[in-house]
Amino acid sequence: MSLRIYGNRLIETLPGEVMRPTSSKVREAIFNIWQGSIEGCRWLDLCAGSGSMGAEALCRGAKTIVGIEREPEACAVAAANLKRMTKPDHKVLMIRGHVLKKIPTLLSQCGNLPFDRIYFDPPYSSELYEPVLEAIVEYGLLSECGEVAAEHAVGKTFDIPGLEICREKKYGKTGVTFFKRVSSDMDL
Repeated sequence: MSLRIYGNRLIETLPGEVMRPTSSKVREAIFNIWQGSIEGCRWLDLCAGSGSMGAEALCRGAKTIVGIEREPEACAVAAANLKRMTKPDHKVLMIRGHVLKKIPTLLSQCGNLPFDRIYFDPPYSSELYEPVLEAIVEYGLLSECGEVAAEHAVGKTFDIPGLEICREKKYGKTGVTFFKRVSSDMDL
């Protein structure tokens, strides 16, 4: 099965119910919102699935893509998709494993630099939202001017210490909440 991304490029996806790729409408909306901030950025894709968001970020100029995906088949598909989009100046790393177990050592694997854009799309019914968003703060994964986009079912609410909601969008039954770091006196 294939999916079209930016620049009319095809990427592979797994058939059936194994993955729920981000819809083209939501994907386009997110990249429109983040337009102007993708070029040269460090992108983290949590619960990466087929890697469509990371592949699209590469096509739009991101320089570093790191993805975490738990399912072995999906991780292999995502790695292959990213490899096809990679240019010599790109840095791409696909990590297989449970997102909460991989986050604590992520920065040391990725040059100790935080990410400018983080996309987080777990299964909507999972209990991952709060623990992963809290871990992003705890382990310093988000750069000072960075943003996190969490895709979820409409109606989900969040209160994450260290993150503040900067915008919320609805696309049918899909919601996307965008977060930035809470400013502290040390950031001023």
